[in-house]
Amino acid sequence: MSVLTETAAALVGGGKGILAADESVGTMSSRLEKAGVAPTEENRRAYRELLVLTPGLAGGVSGVIFCDETLRQRLSDDRPFPEAVQSLGILPGIKVDTGARPLAGSPGDTVTEGLDGLFPRLEEYISLGARFAKWRAVIAVDQSRPSAAAVRTNAHALARYASACHQAGLVPVVEPEVLMTGSHSMARCREVTAYVLHAVADELRSFGVDFAATVLKPNMVLPGASSGEHASPDAVARATVEVLIEQMPAELAGVAFLSGGQSPREATANLAAMQSLPSPWPLTFSFGRALVEPALAAWRGEADLVEAGQQALFERTAANAGVLTGAAVG
Repeated sequence: MSVLTETAAALVGGGKGILAADESVGTMSSRLEKAGVAPTEENRRAYRELLVLTPGLAGGVSGVIFCDETLRQRLSDDRPFPEAVQSLGILPGIKVDTGARPLAGSPGDTVTEGLDGLFPRLEEYISLGARFAKWRAVIAVDQSRPSAAAVRTNAHALARYASACHQAGLVPVVEPEVLMTGSHSMARCREVTAYVLHAVADELRSFGVDFAATVLKPNMVLPGASSGEHASPDAVARATVEVLIEQMPAELAGVAFLSGGQSPREATANLAAMQSLPSPWPLTFSFGRALVEPALAAWRGEADLVEAGQQALFERTAANAGVLTGAAVG
């Protein structure tokens, strides 16, 4: 087993998941403002320090994805973030795309950018301590979207990124997100998710990407947030696992689901329902908002509420890690 396959296996195994703390500066600043916290560089740093120093975090988290800013920052004790999390037994990761932009000729669709100069950036991130990387493709859904061009373009970018990661020595976390935003049905989400995953798998094969050293970070199959349709955890689990088995190779290291705007409890319940279904891979989590929003709400930028924020994160992490082993659902 290569170093990369060992790292990929560690990210998705052991009853643990990945903490996505990789919001861009703009997104993180907006969330801080909504919580009543000044959107400064120091407050962004302090918030992420709160997250990674949560007591017991390593019991449920295998890796943390950072943004460029955080990967370069230091804790209040002057340790670099990557060094600090690695000392806790948690793998440091980095978001390497530069965001989604409108796709020319395909109104309403986007393409994720960041391929220019990617390989030198990957080499620098390795020198800073990163062990894995993430790239997110954003797929909007309605009755006419996504276009074939949007799916092909984003799948191609994901494959080029994954190939570059392997060449540089990083495990790629491949994130094709079919958005919850919209009034589309669960059936439409399943259709689009299958289409997107098929394209991604084909492009990964065409670039010779080693699936055993690759983690997939997909959406769950869900009805659109404004559709009015309700799907039970069992229905979500069946549809999601079925489409993954149809489209992805058994050699894949594992699947770490994004939460995609679900409430923390919904995301956990849907993840729990999947654990009883047969799958060739570990089915774990790589949640962002579903883990960290309760912590931010509890902290609110107050020094005397750091422990409250950490307790909120610990509880959500423990709930998700617990469903992976059948220990708890919450």
